[in-house]
Amino acid sequence: MKIAYVTTFELTRYSKPPKNHVGIWGAAHYISKNLESQSIGLNYISPLKKKFTLITKIKWSFYRYLFKKDYYGWSEPLVVRDYATQISKKISGINADIVLCTENALPVAYLNCEQPIVLWIDTTLAGLIDFYPYLSNLCNNTRNNIYILEKYALDRCNLIIFSSDWAAQTAIKLYGMNPSKVQVVPWGANIECNRTKDDIYKILESRISRPCKLLFVGVDWLRKGGNIALDVTKQLNQMGLNTTLTVVGCKPTLNEPLPNFVEVQGFIDKSTQAGLNKLNKLMTESHFLILPTLADCSPHVLIEANSFGVPCLASDVGGIKTIIKEKVNGRTFSIDASVSNYCDYIVSIMEDYTDYKKLAMSAFDEYQSRLNWASVSQSVKQLLINLVS
Repeated sequence: MKIAYVTTFELTRYSKPPKNHVGIWGAAHYISKNLESQSIGLNYISPLKKKFTLITKIKWSFYRYLFKKDYYGWSEPLVVRDYATQISKKISGINADIVLCTENALPVAYLNCEQPIVLWIDTTLAGLIDFYPYLSNLCNNTRNNIYILEKYALDRCNLIIFSSDWAAQTAIKLYGMNPSKVQVVPWGANIECNRTKDDIYKILESRISRPCKLLFVGVDWLRKGGNIALDVTKQLNQMGLNTTLTVVGCKPTLNEPLPNFVEVQGFIDKSTQAGLNKLNKLMTESHFLILPTLADCSPHVLIEANSFGVPCLASDVGGIKTIIKEKVNGRTFSIDASVSNYCDYIVSIMEDYTDYKKLAMSAFDEYQSRLNWASVSQSVKQLLINLVS
């Protein structure tokens, strides 16, 4: 089987994991490498160029300064039509069985081709409108373009694979899609992992019970719920459980001095060996990854934590419940859960460290059986074979 792999990212067979785009770009990298490991040939149609024009620049200024609204040129039909033109030119010179896009639906909205079109994405763009901050102040022009063009794309697709049940159900509801062409296959961890059960046993033996170490990883302190993670750490200490919080990816936005039980690491570039070693050490030493996020789709960091035997505490938003199963690899909390809800759960688990170790090992088992790129790429390979057979 041969796939035409479409993306706006700079992606080739020899690409290294990206430095600053660790989310969807990182996923695109690992998807390509793991599909190739399944003996699937990939032809990279990458990177697609955004054809911005004077019109898009004028519109941006018009909506920004006159109406105080956000306008995005990437949602313009002229930009999206040009994506289709670029893809068509490149696809005509290759022998591909399937066209696959793993970024979002727009690149294939106007694509006419003989091959079946497949999406493997974490959500629709429309599903993020008024959910993610950057899509919560849209001008009507961009809002309408997103709905119209995404509908074109989804109608053209023969198979749409979402990384979570939430994303799949949101798309079906928004666009009235036929559920028969929708599948759910989660993404994996955006890190390399060759750890075994024996490795995790050793890690757990070295992970002492006190202090309780919480790890927060996110580039957006407020959206990812950093203030909640901090309040949880404060209250745990007040309750008598010695607890520390390590912050990776951002700097806390505080109106008070940083408490001495908080350590800020900032951005860690895991594409370098030094950065990867540092992140691995933090994961190895931590008891829980805490992510009380206000808006998210399928955070890779939850899966990355599980690969170290680290259970996750996260909000029940977006597609997180597809990743985190209660009493298996962590727990989710309602978006309006109190700080005490988090604290009571942590204390109950840490009171008997044997229970904690069982949960930590179960988290690794979940990663090893369900949440790694090798397993999920096998599942997707079978879906693709079924599509063309």
